[in-house]
Amino acid sequence: MTGFIKDYRQELESDIWLMPPMYHRVWQWLKYQVNHRDNEIPMRDGTKLEIKRGQHLTSVRNIAQSVGYYEGAKWREPNPKTIAAILAWLEKQGMILLDRGQGNRQYTLITLLNWDLYQDKNSQGNSKYTADGEGREHLVDINKNEKNDKNDKNEKKKNTSRLKYEITDMENAKLLFKLMLENNENCIEPNWESWANEMRLMRERDKRTDKQIQYVITWSQRDPFWKTNILSPSKLRKRFDQLVVKIKEEEKKRKKEAKQEGFDLSD
Repeated sequence: MTGFIKDYRQELESDIWLMPPMYHRVWQWLKYQVNHRDNEIPMRDGTKLEIKRGQHLTSVRNIAQSVGYYEGAKWREPNPKTIAAILAWLEKQGMILLDRGQGNRQYTLITLLNWDLYQDKNSQGNSKYTADGEGREHLVDINKNEKNDKNDKNEKKKNTSRLKYEITDMENAKLLFKLMLENNENCIEPNWESWANEMRLMRERDKRTDKQIQYVITWSQRDPFWKTNILSPSKLRKRFDQLVVKIKEEEKKRKKEAKQEGFDLSD
């Protein structure tokens, strides 16, 4: 693999620098592996999976093997559970997004948020696709001959977002944060790109409408219990069905009470 990425001294003052060394080792490995431009790869089921710049298709087991090291003459590599915990921590910090796929198309697609900060405009790296280990098992045999990366410089630059969220997704993210601020004025401003993308997943993958998302957001931030628990789009997405059940239960109870109030019980 050729090319280079930018790195920053600020990482010496970041939270990941204070974590066990394997956290930073995994983080660096991910930065080296991700695509530097968009592409598509064919899957075994005949469809294609789009791998965007800043993304890498892999598996937890492959990461564990790739970040292994020698201690003396003995090879050591972390347990896959350790890698899974590190990835979860990175996602919680707003550094990556994890996409596990669904149904028969299960994989581990990792997106580095803020990838542009680490990418020089003329840098070269992975161009056709990024897939390895168990992730590559999903691929059919394809011609690996690639065009020279230098041709990339002649391509017209497109002013498109790396993550395909819509304006309405960002608006929903803003709505959640606005209502959170009403409950706690000391809320820390989130990674808006990450939040908007999670709203997109609710729409596209979970088939929620904007109206449904906005209603549940508003309800959750008015409820004494849920307003302390729904503090991010990812938590909203995880608890969405549970929240819908609660909303319906309350609505049913309200209608029942209203119906009872309609009777004159004094006779």
